[in-house]
Amino acid sequence: MNLVLLLPLGLAALAAWLIPLLIHLRRRSEQQRTDFAALRWLPARARLRSRLRFEEWLLLLVRLLLLAALTLLLAKPMLFGGPHAKQWVVVAPQVDRAAIPAEADGVERRWLVPGFPSIEEPPPESPQLVGSLLRELDATLPADTRLTVLVPEQLDGADAERPVLHRRVDWRVLDRAAMPRKTSSGARKATPRPHLVVRHDDSRAAAARYFRAAAIAWQAAQADETPAGDVAGTEQSLPAIDKPLVWLASGPLPAALQTWIRNGGTALVDSAASPSANGQSLVPLWHDEQGNVLVTGVPLGRGRLLQLTRPLTPDAMPILLEATFPEQLWALFAPAPPPPSRIAARDYAPATGAHAWPEKPSDLQPWLLLLIAGLFVIERWMASGRRLAVAP
Repeated sequence: MNLVLLLPLGLAALAAWLIPLLIHLRRRSEQQRTDFAALRWLPARARLRSRLRFEEWLLLLVRLLLLAALTLLLAKPMLFGGPHAKQWVVVAPQVDRAAIPAEADGVERRWLVPGFPSIEEPPPESPQLVGSLLRELDATLPADTRLTVLVPEQLDGADAERPVLHRRVDWRVLDRAAMPRKTSSGARKATPRPHLVVRHDDSRAAAARYFRAAAIAWQAAQADETPAGDVAGTEQSLPAIDKPLVWLASGPLPAALQTWIRNGGTALVDSAASPSANGQSLVPLWHDEQGNVLVTGVPLGRGRLLQLTRPLTPDAMPILLEATFPEQLWALFAPAPPPPSRIAARDYAPATGAHAWPEKPSDLQPWLLLLIAGLFVIERWMASGRRLAVAP
């Protein structure tokens, strides 16, 4: 352990030690001389040389220690290399507990999750960002701490870059026998398709039937027996934010619809509508087999604004009569899939070569403040208590 002073000039305050020394020396002058009549006529003797002597030396010592602690506080001491575990074993949440090594002296066993809790606590079930957690752990652990990582064969939560750390990591990939068994309830389910909502004016009532048919196809694909779609006039209320909306009306978009989109909704508006995209250019999102642009779109607030480029007639958009129309319409509304994060753990072993992170010191100022408070209480108790009689 090394003690470092961030502000060594603060030690100059040790000159304040002269204050309690002078105070204790000044107390000797408080003694008053009293003449006795019977002793006036006695011959004077040589006066003994007075000795330098401190009274109440214990109180003086407490005051000197109090000033020394205040001086050290001004110098801002930091302690490097405090006591710590010499080895850490971190475990990915997907690893079975039976594969974790038994507890040993000087070994910290933690989960590879945010906060790095003890292995005795239950781990979270959701995938974690393994690369970011490894980089954080490499930056916070002391340089001489050995790191062992236990991971399954298939690792979830990997990012696009292989971790590069400062320290060498003991990367242990466990076989399938160490993996927890997955039940059928844990199988990945397909993204449920929400009910399609259509709002149209009187001139677009015929075109709305194509989207009603697409909504029926969506529900049939996932065996949903609830009524498919919500087709009504533009005077009806807007749906919930999580439902896709088709707006078939010409002219400017209503303010309520624009607010609905900015709050996170996705709306496909008619080709004759006049949306306000705040000066942003709509980009092509849907092409037919001949390469013609059918739908353009742009982000708007937290939502998306999509617009048809052609009238909803079979002559202008032959795809309306094709069997793939419902699926292509769903692809237009479907949320963007998350980036791939599963990787073979053997291919994700951390490499070395990163710069060493500076060791994080321990701040001693909170402890010095507690010491100063304690010494101050003791000094006040001793100073205000009954003093010993001053020797002549």
